[in-house]
Amino acid sequence: MGLTDKVTGKAKQAAGDIAGDSSLRREGKQEERKGEAKDELANAQDKADRKAEEVANLERKTA
Repeated sequence: MGLTDKVTGKAKQAAGDIAGDSSLRREGKQEERKGEAKDELANAQDKADRKAEEVANLERKTA
C-alpha cells in the first residue's frame, strides 16, 4: 500500500541528510507520513469490510 511512499520518503530523508538539504529531508518526512496514512486507510477499509461481511452473515441467519 504505502510501502513505496515510505521507502521513497526514507531515501529522500537520507539524501537530505547527506546533502545538508533540509527541504529534501522535510519532503522525505512528508512522503513517509503519506505512506503511513495510506496503510492506516487500508487497515480501516479492511476492518469495515470485515464488519460488513459479519453484518451480512447475521442478516442471512435471521432472515
